[in-house]
Amino acid sequence: MTQSGPDIGPPILGLTGSIGMGKSTVAAMFQELGVPVFDADAQVRAMQGPGGTLLRAIEAEFPGSTHEQGVRRDVLGAMVFGNQDNLARLEAIVHPAVQQAREAFLAANTDARLIVFDIPLLFEKGAAGIVDQIAVVSAPADMQRRRVLARPGMTEEKFDQILGLQLPDAEKRARADFVIDTGTTLEETAAQVKALVEKLTA
Repeated sequence: MTQSGPDIGPPILGLTGSIGMGKSTVAAMFQELGVPVFDADAQVRAMQGPGGTLLRAIEAEFPGSTHEQGVRRDVLGAMVFGNQDNLARLEAIVHPAVQQAREAFLAANTDARLIVFDIPLLFEKGAAGIVDQIAVVSAPADMQRRRVLARPGMTEEKFDQILGLQLPDAEKRARADFVIDTGTTLEETAAQVKALVEKLTA
């Protein structure tokens, strides 16, 4: 856990959840309540997009994986998906840059009552130590599968491969301080988020 507190900085809530659980929707609900949210995935997309700061390093390590519009996601994905060595090489480029962006985000929000770190693979990547408490976004497995398979280009095989890289939902819930249920209506989920913000900022 971090050393956040009144003399050091606002409490940090780690927000995580498996693919298709509705984490992005929940993150937006926190933002609507005025809570600053650091979205690790959005940072990576920006750094890999047009003019992104990581393009030169990624192209040097994975020739042909970028063009003027940024990373060629299909090409880079084919290079790293299922290849642990290549994935580790990519992470060695991306992770330090994300950490630097996260530190800048913290410095810019020292007066916030609460901060959320949106980290998809929080448990898998050992990031629990950089947050004070953890909220897991969860929904029934059949609902999760329907949501994910409705995405363009998604297949049963790819979905199962992604699940294999993620900690099971039940284990995430067991390790979390809070569980946000997205297997219900948006209004009910928003009410859970509001209650959690009130609890953590009381």
